[in-house]
Amino acid sequence: MKVLDFGLAKLLAGGQALSFKRPDGRDCVGYFAQPSQSDDGPGVVVIQEWWGVDDNIKAVAERFAANGYRALVPDLYRGKVTLEAAEAAHLMEALDFKDAATQDVRGAVLHLKQRSPKVAAVGFCMGGAVSILVAIHVPEADAVSYWYGIPPPAAGDPPTIARPLQRHFAQHDPYFPPTMVDALEAQLKQAGVVHEFHRYDAEHAFANDTGPHYDRAAADLAWQRCFGFLSKHCG
Repeated sequence: MKVLDFGLAKLLAGGQALSFKRPDGRDCVGYFAQPSQSDDGPGVVVIQEWWGVDDNIKAVAERFAANGYRALVPDLYRGKVTLEAAEAAHLMEALDFKDAATQDVRGAVLHLKQRSPKVAAVGFCMGGAVSILVAIHVPEADAVSYWYGIPPPAAGDPPTIARPLQRHFAQHDPYFPPTMVDALEAQLKQAGVVHEFHRYDAEHAFANDTGPHYDRAAADLAWQRCFGFLSKHCG
């Protein structure tokens, strides 16, 4: 593992930057956190919101590490981080979602699998949309939990998913409203995709405790469900 000093946001205590290989051979950089008691436990690839690899998403990786998971956050924006919604939208619109899933995230999954027998992917908002594509296109991923995100229709076919899937959506989400969520759920049910589905009386990004829509009760319940799901499928 090559440890780097690069200009994302400030690293949190316990984490480090590292580089790993994408399947196409190109380098990708990410934020890595691992539990203090083990370096060969289950792994999780954490997929960023549209802000980039900021302190919040690093804190999510640290949460996983504190619960026994080796956590890696691939930097889909190549070092760019923003606090401005307009800039975040611009960065997201420029992202090739399928490439992010099949190259950056798959590379992160394969990197973790060098030591971790089971590796899951967990994504939030934009990362949630990428997570669904991981469930479709990354056979090495053992489970996927995604939070409030749906990918562009052309990026993949959800009914082809063949791995455990868990979904968390907000009932008052203007970006991914209930009608859109219902349509996706109908697709999955018709195709017989095995999945957990959870809705919360909350707004978009309810689990981001640095944002204006943080809902502690909904977030705590979602995290409880997420860790239960990962424990069942990844150990």
